Amino acid sequence: MALYLLYESASGYSLFLAGGLDEIGQNTDAVRSSVTDFNRFGKVVQLAAFSPFESALEALKQCNSISEGQMTDELRNFLEINLPKVKEGKKAKFILGVSEPKLGSHIHEETKIPCQSNEFVLELLRGVRLHFDKYIKNLKTGDLEKAQLGLGHSYSRAKVKFNVNRVDNMVIQAIFLLDTLDKDINSFSMRVREWYSWHFPELVKIVNDNYLYAKVTKFVDDKSKLAEDSLPGLTEIVGDDDKAKAIIEAAKASMGQDLSPVDLINVKQFAQRVIDLAEYRKTLYDYLVAKMNDIAPNLAALIGEVVGARLISHAGSLTNLAKCPSSTLQILGAEKALFRALKTRGNTPKYGLIFHSSFIGRASARNKGRMARYLANKCSIASRIDCFLEKNTNAFGEKLREQVEERLDFYDKGVAPRKNIDVMKAALENSEKKELEMDVDDAPDEPSVKKSKQKKSKAQGAEDGEAMEEDKTPAVTNGDAFDEPKTEKKKKKKEKRKLEEESEKDRATEDANGDNGLTAEDGTAKKKKKKKSRDEDGETLTGSSEGKKKKKKKSKSKDDE
Repeated sequence: MALYLLYESASGYSLFLAGGLDEIGQNTDAVRSSVTDFNRFGKVVQLAAFSPFESALEALKQCNSISEGQMTDELRNFLEINLPKVKEGKKAKFILGVSEPKLGSHIHEETKIPCQSNEFVLELLRGVRLHFDKYIKNLKTGDLEKAQLGLGHSYSRAKVKFNVNRVDNMVIQAIFLLDTLDKDINSFSMRVREWYSWHFPELVKIVNDNYLYAKVTKFVDDKSKLAEDSLPGLTEIVGDDDKAKAIIEAAKASMGQDLSPVDLINVKQFAQRVIDLAEYRKTLYDYLVAKMNDIAPNLAALIGEVVGARLISHAGSLTNLAKCPSSTLQILGAEKALFRALKTRGNTPKYGLIFHSSFIGRASARNKGRMARYLANKCSIASRIDCFLEKNTNAFGEKLREQVEERLDFYDKGVAPRKNIDVMKAALENSEKKELEMDVDDAPDEPSVKKSKQKKSKAQGAEDGEAMEEDKTPAVTNGDAFDEPKTEKKKKKKEKRKLEEESEKDRATEDANGDNGLTAEDGTAKKKKKKKSRDEDGETLTGSSEGKKKKKKKSKSKDDE
């Protein structure tokens, strides 16, 4: 049975025929020894067909499909053209060797070509890869390396670009930077305190906060120049009149030594650097909060943005954190203590990074382990909701937080908490309500347009109603008043029809006589005549209606008498 080898290079698809396998045998060790020698390997494996890629984009497309185990139309055409055709109902007399088992299974499903992927085929493909430039005659030296490098760069760039976890990377980098900034600001603040204490040692006891201390250091500069005039500026920085007065009094009777202007300039510059770092830390924290509300709103609502970001960064991504069971999430960050306990057969740790949550700090020493286990369970649920839920909502996180609060009350006071099913139902209802509110807020213009249309129609209807009321006769107990307008309308319709028929007859007579020289004045005269006739008809109708009204009034007066 013939063995064909499919080799996907950066320059194109190639098909090799492995013949004379009896000489080297079906042994991988024998293949390994013969692979390095092209004289021996070239006799066994020969090039059957080669199809180059048209462009770098085409190469990237084929590479992406092969990495996912999918066969493209180009590869299918290439195999169908160059491989021996198999008759229907008969077995193929060849085997196609491929490097990827997923790709082989997909080829077999689509084309019924028997595929094989084992150590023997992989060793043969390794030899093909080693001597590929010798098989292709028109290939120049260095072209294959350039193609491989370009395809590798474009493939890696596409993978990074379409990475599912790329949004999590921002949170991971932000929390790492936040932790390093905290350490740096603390160490730099201590350096400012130590440096400026040579000049003004009493200031350390008055101002405890590092950020405020750096600001005061920059403002005071030389303590000998500090006077009552600088009191408003100090109160603005410190936020307390008593502290500002204490600083001025301490500066008058300070034990510190005098510093040269150059030293004071350096101290001021370093204090300014610490202030800038502290302010940047605030902006970075706001950025982290915004990112966490976008990526993992339920986890942030449950345990806080900083602790949630630390859990995501330690797990590697939100997807990895969602895959973790609650028992793993509970001790995430305490791996050293866990393995030390397993090695020494001691007590395993109860909590890791989750210990920084306020819930465990609020629990009693006896219930800290229980609280950590319960909180890890809820964090696991929240991370899975954030990872796999399509819509962005924090309704579930808020309800899970309420559950943890109820569990704290249960441990302290014995109040029974709600069941998880009831809480999740309430969370679903809240999320649906929020969605409806968002939909209503998104489309405010349509109802206003409808209302304006309704108002216009109402106004028109009112006007029409007033006109109708003017036309109507006064209401009478008998039904004659309702019948009169109907009869008048019928009469008007009949008269209109008669007028239209007369006008049609006039046109027909004009066409028959051939009188085409009618002027516009004649036409206008005819129109005036028609209008006059209509007006006269209207006057007669109104006169008749008035006569009827008078008769009715007379009949009414007789009845009253």
